[in-house]
Amino acid sequence: MKSPLRSLFVLSLVIGLLPVAPSGRAQEMATKPATTVKKPYPTHFVKPTGVDCAKVLPPPPAPGTLAARADLEAVLQAQSWRTPEQVAWAKLIEKNDAFMYADVFGPWFTKENLPVTAAFLKEVDEDRHEVTEVAKNLFARARPWVVDPRVQPCVGKPTNDSYPSGHTASIFTRAGVLAEIFPEKREQIFDFAHRAAWGRVYGGVHFPSDLVGGWMLAEPLVVELKKVPAFQAQVEKCRAEMAKWMK
Repeated sequence: MKSPLRSLFVLSLVIGLLPVAPSGRAQEMATKPATTVKKPYPTHFVKPTGVDCAKVLPPPPAPGTLAARADLEAVLQAQSWRTPEQVAWAKLIEKNDAFMYADVFGPWFTKENLPVTAAFLKEVDEDRHEVTEVAKNLFARARPWVVDPRVQPCVGKPTNDSYPSGHTASIFTRAGVLAEIFPEKREQIFDFAHRAAWGRVYGGVHFPSDLVGGWMLAEPLVVELKKVPAFQAQVEKCRAEMAKWMK
């Protein structure tokens, strides 16, 4: 990403994932948030256990460590610096609309113009959701405002756990799928995905390392999706549907 966001994103994530000893600050020790139990989505291409979450994801920074404090500081700084435009961006990303990638493809990229693609992306995201829930239950990390009341989200407060970020896993899984449909736009797609993910830190609902966790979860999920013939068949249908709009 060419914007300053990527530098801040990478720096805070590197710091946030350092294995360090506990600092002893009791106020940073957080209780597990209550997780809302929802009816599982039906799966279409990959089962919830299709990705070994314990294998592909490192644990998030432990409460009270230097790494956790760095993670929290990144959220607080993003909050103190956020502009009205960044608040608007956080609210847009909160909706997690698959067709926000119109920023990459153009105004024709809408669910009304692309019903086959819309249905396909919805099915992929339902699979992604179930995989993400397995990961969240594995780590059960508290949200930023639970860890420190100074964090004041500007978007709705999710009731599930913080790590990994479901929005980010969704954004990067979708990016991987769209890059399969249009490989020539891969760089632009993933640049947009990085900007979109950071909206969750602006919103005050995720730590930077949550975003990295979502990204790290999306990568093997896309690998598993690409192994499935039915997935590849849908990719071809989407290419055909989009072709007339790409002329």
